[in-house]
Order: sequence, then structure tokens, then C-alpha cells
Amino acid sequence: MKPLKSALWIPLFDELADARVVAGLAASAEEAGWDGLFVWDHVRWQHPIRAVADPWVALTAAAMASETLRVGPMVTPLARRRPQVLARQTATLDVLSGGRLTLGVGLGSDRHGQEFTKFGEELDDRKRAELMDESLGILQAAWSGEPVRHEGPNYTVDDVQFLPRPAQDAGIPIWVAGYPGKVRPRRRAARYDGFFPVNLTHPDQVAESVEGVNEFRTDLTTPYDFVVAVPPGTDPAPFATAGATWCLTDFDPDTIRHAEVQAIVAEGPFR
Repeated sequence: MKPLKSALWIPLFDELADARVVAGLAASAEEAGWDGLFVWDHVRWQHPIRAVADPWVALTAAAMASETLRVGPMVTPLARRRPQVLARQTATLDVLSGGRLTLGVGLGSDRHGQEFTKFGEELDDRKRAELMDESLGILQAAWSGEPVRHEGPNYTVDDVQFLPRPAQDAGIPIWVAGYPGKVRPRRRAARYDGFFPVNLTHPDQVAESVEGVNEFRTDLTTPYDFVVAVPPGTDPAPFATAGATWCLTDFDPDTIRHAEVQAIVAEGPFR
């Protein structure tokens, strides 16, 4: 069983919608022994939230304020991001952080902030899945440093080389989010580096997710992460026993306050 790693998972809302605040939390978390700091990727949220920060600016601030923390968006809805822009952003941040970026990806949802409806984005889940899969292929090709030639149903890249490459030799790890009971997210996750089953309520769901993803993995000897999010104060041991390798703090996005996060940071990581 891999040692369990612990990370803050922060909605960038209201009091936390300030990259300087996130940088301060990153520095404190590293000092307290946390392994990572991940942030939500949203452009709006439901009432009562008013302020929302950009995840890439916040992650840049966190990377500059730390030396060992793994950082990343958890998760970014790829269907509303241009893959060529994201290729530049991810490689730049990975170089800046010295190879500490993990890219969390998912379909996203219109439920809590109408982020797709309000901006005329794609609402169909199947179409967003198609966009995500095509984007992931472009991203991995771009990270190779070799010229990218892609002509797909949604995106075109006409012989473009993306440099600098990410600092991580094997490329930036990709964690795929999805509901644990669905086959397609598990099959997609098996092609990458980790699975983040969302809305878990019991460690048994972790074990089911591990079994479900491993069914589709071609090489079970390669490193792989299973990520869970649980409320502060939760005993992580049952989740680790079930196969989790990362444990994220699950804050209430509608009530989260800076002081609350500071207190959790000071208590130290899940162990």
C-alpha cells in the first residue's frame, strides 16, 4: 500500500478569491507537512458566493510561495478551455514549479453556477466528453516537445511545436474525475495517471473504484493514484486501506472562510 498523501483542496471563493491569500496558505501548508494544494476551477458559483479567483493565477502564486507542494486544478473542465492555451499554461507552470503540477480534469457541471448556460458553453455531457478526450490527446502531444499535427472533429493544430516542455520528464500527471459508478470515466482514467471519484460517502466506494479502474489498465505495475476528498477531521485510514493514495480536504464552498482553512492547515495533514 502506497503511503497516503494529504492535500488542501480549496474553492477560490470570496475570502479565498485572492492569490496572495492562496500563496500564504501554500507556504503555511508546506511548513506544516502537507503534500499538496489543489484549487477549484470555476468562473462563477451560486449565491451567496460573489467573488471567484482564476485558478492559474492562484496556482502560480502557490508555486512561487512553496518548494515541495504538489499543485494543480482539481478539476478543470477541459471542454471550456482551448487545448493550445492550456498546453502553454500547464508547461509554463510546471517549469516554474520545478515539476510539481498535476492536472485534474473532468466534464464539469452547470448545476451550481450555470457556468455553461451563462456563457453559451456546451451543455451535452457526451459532447463535452468528446471535447475532453480530444484535448487530452493534444495536450500530451504538445508536452512531448515534438511538432503537433492534429486534425480532429473539434480542434486543429497545424504543425506547431510547444516549447518549453514541462519539467517532468514523463509529462504532467493527469487525474481524471468522475462518478465512481460509471464505466466511461473509469475507462478514461485508466489511460492516465489517477482517478478522482467524486461524491464518495464510504471507503467501500474507493475499493470499487480501484477495482473498476484497474480492470481497464494495461500495466498494473506503473504508479497510479486514487484520490478521495473527505471533510476535515475524517479518519483517512479506511480510505487508505481501500486503496486511496491521496486524501483531499473537502470544504463547504458556500461557507468556507480563510480562518477555517488556516486552522486546518495548522492542525497538520491527514495521517
